[in-house]
Amino acid sequence: MKKTTQTEPVVYPGDRISPAGSASLARPGKSLGQRITDNWQLYALLLIPVVLTVIYKYIPMYGIQIAFRDFKASRGYLGSEWVGWYWFQRFFSSPTCWRMIRNTVLISLYSLLWSFPIPIILSLIINQLRFHKFKRVVQTVLYAPHFISVMVICGMIRIFLSPSGGLLNLILGTQIDFLTQSSAFRTIYIASGIWQDAGWGCIIYLATLANVDPGLYEAAKIDGASVFQRIKNIDIPELLPMAILNLIMAAGGLMNVGFEKVWLLQTDLNRATSDVIAVYVYQQGIESAKYSYSTAVGLFNTAVNIVLLLIVNKVASKASDVEFV
Repeated sequence: MKKTTQTEPVVYPGDRISPAGSASLARPGKSLGQRITDNWQLYALLLIPVVLTVIYKYIPMYGIQIAFRDFKASRGYLGSEWVGWYWFQRFFSSPTCWRMIRNTVLISLYSLLWSFPIPIILSLIINQLRFHKFKRVVQTVLYAPHFISVMVICGMIRIFLSPSGGLLNLILGTQIDFLTQSSAFRTIYIASGIWQDAGWGCIIYLATLANVDPGLYEAAKIDGASVFQRIKNIDIPELLPMAILNLIMAAGGLMNVGFEKVWLLQTDLNRATSDVIAVYVYQQGIESAKYSYSTAVGLFNTAVNIVLLLIVNKVASKASDVEFV
């Protein structure tokens, strides 16, 4: 029988020796200072956004304290009287408080319900197009509305929905002023949002599908899988982690209804469904100069967003392997 020889492991200076006497293959890692020194260019690039974030995002948080004070500009932050939860109590006791909360939640939920699946569906359809020139034309047409400003979009909406000569009224043969009807406001807001942002939202899903191994499609075709079977068994599983991540991020901004569009489309006659917290904060803080009160309302809105983000993130982490925070 041939005798096998066992080579001894090479021991380098500084290697840790196990109790059995063999040298550990893992060498001591570099310290944080050494890693920063070796990659100082990358850390220098990282320093720019970190500094900007601290200056424009974290330092202004110092002003949140005016939500708990009767803020007077002449007295400053610390000189203003501390009133505790007074402004929050005043907001919750206002006659329009629950109407604004309900409108904000409903518009956000309906927007999420209808707007969230559309980019996924569009990306699945576009990914099946095999004529590259036609595919690029379709993508350009879908992306274009995203680059139109909210002011122009609202002007177009008013023209399309005008009771005299508006496109929708010409098609229906009516003379209805849809913007004065409370029941139509949410539909107008959500439908225009889908038209403006659905094409732009599908970019990230198309990028995800572009990284799918073409061999999977070829193997599925050889096995006789139809287009819908390939979408179901290849495309959708690839998109699922990204879709869950986007859902978590969307839930974190659930209470942040777009202020500009609501403000530009709001009228006295549709106020029953268009009164949202963002517009109320602007009216109280900028127009009425009630800085402490508007800060308290905005802080409540932000706190609700944080709670919703944590809840949805927890649910998503239980249902899948995707977790945002």
